[in-house]
This record gives sequence, C-alpha cells and structure tokens, in this order.
Amino acid sequence: MKSLCIKTNNTQIIDYLLEEFNNIDLDNIYISKRFFKIYDNLIIHYLGNNHPLFYSTISNILTSCIISFYEGKILKNILEYNYFYFDNFEKVEILKNINTLYTTNDYLTKYDKINSCLNNYFKEKHSIVIDGFVNFRLKDYIMFLDGFIDLAVNKYLIDKEYNEFVNILRLYINSESYNSKYEQVHLIYTKNNSILVDNDKNIIPTYDDIFNAKYLSDISFSSNDYILNTLLRVLPKNITIHLINTNCDEFINTLKLIFQDKVNICEDCDICNIYKINFYSDFK
Repeated sequence: MKSLCIKTNNTQIIDYLLEEFNNIDLDNIYISKRFFKIYDNLIIHYLGNNHPLFYSTISNILTSCIISFYEGKILKNILEYNYFYFDNFEKVEILKNINTLYTTNDYLTKYDKINSCLNNYFKEKHSIVIDGFVNFRLKDYIMFLDGFIDLAVNKYLIDKEYNEFVNILRLYINSESYNSKYEQVHLIYTKNNSILVDNDKNIIPTYDDIFNAKYLSDISFSSNDYILNTLLRVLPKNITIHLINTNCDEFINTLKLIFQDKVNICEDCDICNIYKINFYSDFK
C-alpha cells in the first residue's frame, strides 16, 4: 500500500482536489479528509500495484492545481517586486499580456517543471504542504514565470509607445487644414514594393529624407515607413489602399488607425486589375 497526505488551509483547493481525486480512473484508491493541528489533510491510500501510475496521476492533479490557484499570485508578486514603479492600471495591463504570450510549448514547459518536481518529491516524501512546496521547491518554475513578466513588460511598453505615437499622428492630421492638391491618393500595396498614385495614375514620389520626416520614433511600423511619411506630407482627403498580392497587415492596420475614416480598402477595381496583371506577368 502507498499513502500520501496533502496539506492545505485553502478550502477552494480542498474542494478542487476532492473533485479531481473522485474522478481518478484508478482502482483501489481511497480518499479521506481530516483536520490535524493547522491543516486540512487529504489522505490518499492506494492498494494497487502500479505505483508509478499512482504517483504520476497525483502529480498531474497537483500540477494543474498549482497553476490554477498559485500562478496568478506568483506573477503579481514578481511584478510588484521587480516593477513596483508601475501604477495599478499598468500592472493589470501587463498581467493581461501574459496569456497572449504563452504558446502551447510554453505551457507544456511550465507544466513539466512543476510535474517533474512533484514526481521527484514523492520519491522521498509522503506528505506535502502545498504552500511550502510552491514557495520553496519550485524555483525553476518561478524563474520561468519571471522571464514571462519581463516579456509582458516589454510588450506593454512597446504597445504603449505605439498607441501614444498613433494618437500624436492622428492629432497632427486632424489639426492640419486640408489644402492638399490631392483629393484622393491610391496606395498600390504589395508584399515587396508599394507605390502611391494620384487619381490620374501618376506616381507620387515618396519622401525618404529621414531628417525632414514628419514623424520620428523608435518604432518602425514596417519597411513602408517612407510611404507613411509621404502620406503625412501630402495629407490627402481620402486614401484608397489596393491590396494586390497580400491581405491587411500591421502596416495597413496602422494606416487605418492613423487616418481612420479617410482610408478605404479595395481588392477589385480597374487599378487593382492593372497592377495584378503587371505583378503576375513578372513571374511568367
């Protein structure tokens, strides 16, 4: 017979574990709950012979439990300690970034860090205080989360600068009087080479003089920065974007944010068809 004792004061964790243990697809397992001294104790007796499967099953349940009940608190504590100078709103936004950064491999990595530590622990111990285990046995897991906090902070700062800069450009556009000779400008947008033309299909030269650019930022929206700079110089009343061999990407979405209702997307018109023919003929 193999026995394990799991100790905690958290009633939500107790309820979670009891439900999970009652659903174990393993014969000859018996579970009881007792209160000793300062902890609620879940006592698990296994009368079967497949001991590796028993320990693996318990470790899997405890791993999911730790991620569900402790990870949020750990992330908050790391953020409070390393980035105490952010205000509460900023901290909430940073923590929101965590879930967007996790990939399937990242989840499996952190899961394995906890799970392997539990399996090694149960090779020597038969009683576990969950709080103590998380605080003192999961250094690799906590360091892994620490790295993700750094990534989330970097993403927050980049997104913040991006949004602030878009707002500045939007204010600039709205504050300028529209005396441009360009009522309508067409952006012929491809993956490799984009051009601007007027209504008469004359090419509008792009401004590539960085020293006289209308905007300066650490952000590089894309390789089409010169297109953006030109649009900010000529300030057309309307912009039609013709997507030739691509879909809306980050740069197009940026233009839509900056110029708002002045932007129209087109994928099938005379101009589109002319440039599609020219584009595909280059590959024959």
